[in-house]
Amino acid sequence: MTPPDEPVDLDAALRALPKVLLHDHLDGGLRPATVVELAAQVGHDLPTTDPQDLGRWFVEAAGSGSLPRYLETFVHTLAVMQSADGLRRVAREAVLDLAADGVVYAEERYAPEQHLQGGLTLQQVVDAVREGFAEGEALARADGHDIRVVQVLSAMRQADRSGEIALLALANRDAGVVAFDIAGPEDGFPPSRHAGAFRVLRDACFPTTVHAGEAAGLDSLAEALHVAGAVRLGHGVRVADDVHAVPGGGWRLGLLAHWVRDRRVPLEVCPSSNLQTGAATSVADHPVTSLRRAGFEVTVNTDNRLQSGTSLSRELALLVREAGWTLDDVVDVTVTAARHTFLHDDERRALVDRIVRPASTPGTARPGRHRA
Repeated sequence: MTPPDEPVDLDAALRALPKVLLHDHLDGGLRPATVVELAAQVGHDLPTTDPQDLGRWFVEAAGSGSLPRYLETFVHTLAVMQSADGLRRVAREAVLDLAADGVVYAEERYAPEQHLQGGLTLQQVVDAVREGFAEGEALARADGHDIRVVQVLSAMRQADRSGEIALLALANRDAGVVAFDIAGPEDGFPPSRHAGAFRVLRDACFPTTVHAGEAAGLDSLAEALHVAGAVRLGHGVRVADDVHAVPGGGWRLGLLAHWVRDRRVPLEVCPSSNLQTGAATSVADHPVTSLRRAGFEVTVNTDNRLQSGTSLSRELALLVREAGWTLDDVVDVTVTAARHTFLHDDERRALVDRIVRPASTPGTARPGRHRA
């Protein structure tokens, strides 16, 4: 039964809210039908060729509770992203799907080194993705959706190409690449393995966001901050291990948690993904809520829309329905995301205004203040 103080269509109300997405993997957001079609073209075998069944397979396979098992699902998406045409199509459709969900700005990340099996160069990979984003933005605008999508280049932390990818990011900093990241298996592959790349980027005044605090704990977070110089933390939920509620209200923070909160380092939290990889047990008990209450800079993200069967609106709806969030919470984390994009300050301010204006307009569809 729909709670009396919840809008009849909460999902539609959340889709109507202009949203900002900071942590979304391009190779984790393909349409199942596109995977089927492109796989047939390149001769790649899939678990099933029925798009609906394939979509379910991705969610089930990614929901094993293990990050390494979760990452295995990317064998099938990467297989169809090894040509310029395939990359352009995936990038174009990602923009259109995000626009349809009410996203107005997104930072899409991917690892160029994983798209070279068809003979492309690293630069050709970046060019194909940029062209696909531009095509998607134009089509979205023609359909009445104004959206901007930029690139975050990831280096695989278990590989040794981070220096190349750092230079690639710098070479394209004026062509839609806004940041550098390391991704892949976190436990056992610390940021210190890539200290040279991070030093080059820091010297060039180029921002980094690091996957940390998802499958490994406080040591991983500390290296992301102090070795990599990360200005955002991808996931970051394990900082909650250093945050403790005290009787009577309030919080006791350890040294690392104080560092993160005091310096307003934003957390790119991905609730559904965290449930699948075992970083959280339920949406209701997800650390994202307590971290917000403790004063951390929290943003809500999708991670991999295909593997989690999700969208940004769905992630926010889950927090409203299962964790007691209100519209004020939703708008607040969206504004927080806008303030921590890798855009310049004047562009951030304009983005914040774009979010706050419709959210505060009388008569605008608003999610209710339902508490679970």
